[in-house]
Amino acid sequence: MQAWKRLGQAVRHLALAAAALLMAFPFYWMASSALKTNDEIWQFPPTLWPQDPLWSNFGDAWAAAPFARYMANSIFVASAIVAIQIVNSAMMAYALTHMKFRLKGAFTAIVLVGYMIPATAVYLPGYLVLSRLGLLDSYAGLILSNCVSVFSIFLIRQAFLQVSHELVEAGQIDGASHFRILWTIVLPLTRASFAVLALITFIEQYNNYFWPMLITKNPDLQLVSAGLRSFFVEGGAYGLKWPLIMAASAFTIAPLLLLFLLTQKTIIRSVNLSAGASKG
Repeated sequence: MQAWKRLGQAVRHLALAAAALLMAFPFYWMASSALKTNDEIWQFPPTLWPQDPLWSNFGDAWAAAPFARYMANSIFVASAIVAIQIVNSAMMAYALTHMKFRLKGAFTAIVLVGYMIPATAVYLPGYLVLSRLGLLDSYAGLILSNCVSVFSIFLIRQAFLQVSHELVEAGQIDGASHFRILWTIVLPLTRASFAVLALITFIEQYNNYFWPMLITKNPDLQLVSAGLRSFFVEGGAYGLKWPLIMAASAFTIAPLLLLFLLTQKTIIRSVNLSAGASKG
């Protein structure tokens, strides 16, 4: 019995290792292609590593376009959106789960219906609203137009539903306000969901392309995705300089990989703490 159990574990570990290698291979191919010449990229059969790595491709790509500004714009906008979404999603989700008021069911239904509406359906009205407010082509427009997310509200609402009402009622009996109960009782018990929300939202907004391109025309406000496209069209000469394009792609996704490496232990630890709190 023990032998079959160990065999099953070994098979699972091998399958997970194979899946991890399969998912990591595109990143490896991008990084290795950034060190090749254009001829090596099109060589058949392809080589997994260049004969003479051209590390200068990274410097050439960095100097060919203002990638520092693109990345700074994306990090600033994404970070601001994450902070605002965490606050308003927490308050909205708390109201829908642990407060009693009229039309609570209607508000919940609106959130659920809004979750099913595609984002592109609100591009036109969103553009018109920003235009009338004079927020087109500005950081404020990029941030405020994304500061509320139905997905974020829905995700945090599902997490708050797992928090016992007895804990909230105990806080109310002790005289704590709803705001204090939210930030001192409910939020610590659901920190895993907030960590996941922050990670997902940051990645989504960092890579956002169509909406920022629609409401901004100033090159100084371009985010990473738009900057990569501009480099592909101009600096990359419509894909003729693939080593530089791959190098630019590699260092623009580096912040996302670094963020994942820095937060994975926090997310796992938060999940374990939340699971323990739920069992207790």
